[in-house]
Amino acid sequence: MKIGILGYGNLGKGVESAIRQNDDMELVCIFTRRDPASVHPVTEGVSVYPVDEIEKMKDQIDVLVLCGGSATDLPKQTPEYVKYFNVIDSFDTHARIPEHFANVDKVAKENGHVAMISCGWDPGMFSIMRLYGSAVLPEGQDYTFWGKGVSQGHSDAIRRVKGVKNGKQYTIPIDEALDAVRNGENPELTTRQKHVRECFVVAEEGADLAQIENDIKTMPNYFADYDTTVHFISEEEFLANHAGIPHGGFVFRTGVTGFDKEHKHVIEYSLKLDSNPEFTASVILAFARAINRLSEEGVSGCKTVFDIAPAYLSPLSGEELRAHML
Repeated sequence: MKIGILGYGNLGKGVESAIRQNDDMELVCIFTRRDPASVHPVTEGVSVYPVDEIEKMKDQIDVLVLCGGSATDLPKQTPEYVKYFNVIDSFDTHARIPEHFANVDKVAKENGHVAMISCGWDPGMFSIMRLYGSAVLPEGQDYTFWGKGVSQGHSDAIRRVKGVKNGKQYTIPIDEALDAVRNGENPELTTRQKHVRECFVVAEEGADLAQIENDIKTMPNYFADYDTTVHFISEEEFLANHAGIPHGGFVFRTGVTGFDKEHKHVIEYSLKLDSNPEFTASVILAFARAINRLSEEGVSGCKTVFDIAPAYLSPLSGEELRAHML
């Protein structure tokens, strides 16, 4: 199975590394908006092309993995490149998923290709767990917690604050809220009761620290609705302790069964990730395998993780899966 990568940032590098763990996959090429001479893949023999030459490779790639951002890249790239390839993206702007799906589905069907959008761990693996939980326990409640982990969007927001040289933000679930859900108490939780936000900031020399802290804590849509702590640290401490991109979280479904609803049940799925982009890349490649199989069967159009039978994710045959995993 021949893979192409568009975009060689954290996610693109994660896809490259994950391909090495999938024996049925081969990285063919990387497309970039930068000068191709400035991009140096780890994998030997992989060509790097400018993105405006992408159409030339349309018969040499089984699935193109789109590694751009959800804000401005993917809404344009996914419907554009599904004209030439089977494609997969990690679009994660939840409110715009229906619109993005419709745009991609139309072009994919017109060109006989398969696309998958919103693939990763949330949306993605967490989405599947929410679906399974609500189907199995129809009378119940869903809970999703994120962290402890780095929120890249919130970290970017910190770095835009006047006087901030560098910054990183961690989203942290509140233990009392987690315990209440695990105990089957079905709590009604506000945004502030579910998560706290912890910020580590390197300030520019001479900056007003009190003003920076206030600007962060009162920032609408990012921090104003949360209990937020701001730590000012040195650049050396930042590089030593906050260089990684860990993340994770929990999905719960709580529910009841019985004629008198006397029995409580809790389903819990959790992730603890050393590298958010590398894990996301690993999920993407499993689903890339699935959409390649669908394409070989003559399917076209846009798909989400809800549309994929689990067996299509595995390199094992149906017989092997039944013998060893069922």
